[in-house]
Amino acid sequence: MNLYNRLSNAESIELLEKSGEDRLVLSFYKYFKIKNLSIFRNYLFSTWSKIGVLGRIYVATEGINAQLSLPKKQLSDFVSKLDQIDPLKGVRLNFAIENNLKSFLKLKIKIRKQIVVDGIQDENFDPTNVGMHLKATEFNKILSEKGTYCIDMRNHYESEIGHFVGAITPDVDSFKQSINFIDKKLENEKRNKKILLYCTGGIRCEKASAYIKFKGFKNVFQLDGGIINYARQVKNDNCKNKFIGKNFVFDNRLSEKITNDVISSCHQCGSKSDNHVNCSNVACNLLFIQCESCNDSLSGCCSIECQKINNLSLEEQKRLRKGEKKSKRIYKKI
Repeated sequence: MNLYNRLSNAESIELLEKSGEDRLVLSFYKYFKIKNLSIFRNYLFSTWSKIGVLGRIYVATEGINAQLSLPKKQLSDFVSKLDQIDPLKGVRLNFAIENNLKSFLKLKIKIRKQIVVDGIQDENFDPTNVGMHLKATEFNKILSEKGTYCIDMRNHYESEIGHFVGAITPDVDSFKQSINFIDKKLENEKRNKKILLYCTGGIRCEKASAYIKFKGFKNVFQLDGGIINYARQVKNDNCKNKFIGKNFVFDNRLSEKITNDVISSCHQCGSKSDNHVNCSNVACNLLFIQCESCNDSLSGCCSIECQKINNLSLEEQKRLRKGEKKSKRIYKKI
């Protein structure tokens, strides 16, 4: 049995367009012990590929982190298959507000050392002793209380386009750096300080809240299901929305609009923009914010140099980047 997707992106897009199926975009995570990663990974691939699941899934001895799409008609079958795995029975699924046929083009299930790299070295750390989960209305209440620290556990390029009003948005590039930020920020705070955490879907807050409790803090809270679940509750329950801008997501959509506020600027001309793109020069692939005007004038590239390379023939581009690894660089704040 083939346990890897061998189709090209173009072939995958063609199949998706021909299917004409409505697809749902969702995510979930769960911390639990996995003994044999290869068997678990291969079981998921063989099971999910049969019902049209596409996405990016990480598995590690500490659990699973999944972001995926699937045909709408297969949802009940998918949930049924999850429930057959004891630790995943009844796991919360975070459904996207916006569904896109091409959010994911392939099914990729990868084995990692951790589903969230944290850099925590202390063997006494217990990642299961987490903070209190809050629904949207509860989160709003504590957010408005004087003296509360609300910390965005995402990276700078995520919070740059959207965040909660009054939140602390660390200038970090990774979750590991976020943990270092917490150490410094909370070092001299009283242990009864109220700490409120949020992230995209909840997985980073799950571990961060446990770490903050490990450091001795008593009043640690986290947004249940992250921004994704918060936005759905605001929409369905008509509660007050305290998030402004867009929510960055890790699929081909790159973001979901929560409000019409544009709080970020084009990294090239400085005009208002919240549109993340990857540089069209695949050898660069820089993630940055670019307005429509700059996108047109620079052909979706981050610089004139990359535009010149992108205008070359495919054969010449391949020759230039031969032996070079495709970059996964992210725009760095100045």
